[in-house]
Amino acid sequence: MNAVYLPISAVKGRGAASRLAHRFVVDQREACDDGWGTLDRSAEEAPRPSPTTVIDEIACSAISRNASPDVPFSQSLNPYRGCEHGCIYCYARPTHSYLNLSPGLDFETKIIAKRNIADLLRVELAKPGHRPEALGLGTVTDAYQPVERELRLTRALLEVLHEARHPLAIITKSSGVERDLDLLAPMAEQRLASVYVTITTLDPVLARALEPRAAAPHRRLRTIRTLVDAGVPVGVSVSPQIPFINEDMEQVLAAAREAGADRAFYQVVRLPWEVAPLFREWLQVHHPLRADRVMARIHDLRGGKDYDSDFATRMRGQGLWADLIHQRFEKACRRLGLNRERHVLDGSLFRPPGQAGQMALF
Repeated sequence: MNAVYLPISAVKGRGAASRLAHRFVVDQREACDDGWGTLDRSAEEAPRPSPTTVIDEIACSAISRNASPDVPFSQSLNPYRGCEHGCIYCYARPTHSYLNLSPGLDFETKIIAKRNIADLLRVELAKPGHRPEALGLGTVTDAYQPVERELRLTRALLEVLHEARHPLAIITKSSGVERDLDLLAPMAEQRLASVYVTITTLDPVLARALEPRAAAPHRRLRTIRTLVDAGVPVGVSVSPQIPFINEDMEQVLAAAREAGADRAFYQVVRLPWEVAPLFREWLQVHHPLRADRVMARIHDLRGGKDYDSDFATRMRGQGLWADLIHQRFEKACRRLGLNRERHVLDGSLFRPPGQAGQMALF
């Protein structure tokens, strides 16, 4: 008997539609119709909601470092592993594979909280060899995802950075960053802080499917206004650009500029490791008639593959379609007056934590 595999359905409030097995799993299983009506019953049943579980972790270090030539920072902070926002395109999903967890639903529902990260940061900033270069906060997770409301790990990190007068740049999709304006505003006044808000699309229906637990697009625009009014330099990320999915780049840039953003950047969609099959599942659930066309265009951007990790092309893609996206972005930025000045952050005011107010002996 030929097996008939069960269809995949959207899970309410989640981006992934399955607990896709990670790449280190030896044995993989797929549910299929056994001839006893399983297929029909599954089609009638709505997928069960997946609750969020927080798993505590005692981290070994706070600051992550990279030497990638296409990344504009060398140091970053991530208080969580996994992200409840559930963005289906997130390039960080494969990191859950190293924890023996699925990059699919587990990445969104099993959040690892680094409970001791603020204490570690304080120790690392106090080391004699530390260089006060700008820290990227929230590079492989959103530091203001929903669990932050209770855990407040990001808040604890900001308190240490504020005390140390250490520069940082935050990237987020959450309005939760407004909670910490009492710290960010005085830091921004000393050129120690900037924020980038990601707005993938202005279409609320599409945003809900792509980023199910992130703030709605109109709410992110209001966050930009709130930050700018408080004196915090704000940029907008219109990433990722997904062919035939989010086609309103120019409208997003115009709305962000009107809200007060003065810088912008973009990346094309990146599908490393397990992100590629997860994204294909998402296309089959939400855009089945468009799925082959979307993947064909992604292959055009990636030299015929799902993904190419070459530093020279991984952020922008290659070929005619990559050039077209780049031209659209540059023309829109010139027309709107974006990217005329950089957000220059100052590391000269840095003082190791715990040494505030101490005077030099000599």
